[in-house]
Amino acid sequence: MDDLYREQIIERYKSPQYRGHLDPHDIQFEDDNPLCGDHIEITIRVDETDKVAEAAFDGKGCAISQASADLLVESIHGKSLDEVKEMNKDDVLDLLGIDLGPVRLKCALLSLKVLKAGVYGLGEASDDLVE
Repeated sequence: MDDLYREQIIERYKSPQYRGHLDPHDIQFEDDNPLCGDHIEITIRVDETDKVAEAAFDGKGCAISQASADLLVESIHGKSLDEVKEMNKDDVLDLLGIDLGPVRLKCALLSLKVLKAGVYGLGEASDDLVE
């Protein structure tokens, strides 16, 4: 089963479905993983009911960070901002479907950290956001 998920990660890395930048956007945030240099920016448009109408990510980095961002952005379409705020690291790990070591975990969770910092309107992201 891990092979199927690994293939999905490689495919999302090579051909992300949600890579881009929304302009105009209602929410924008970006951050880096200083350990490896991965970078993620997420932009979001919300509708009049505070649900995610459209979202996109851009960035650079390893297959795990980029695939994680693509899968996470896909998963938030149609969710309310309150539902997005409730997301946690287990949600991201479920999307990826493979076990990760501590170093790769930081790569996988960068997109969640960026997403939540943007949705909460924070000036800077914190690892506390991904628990």
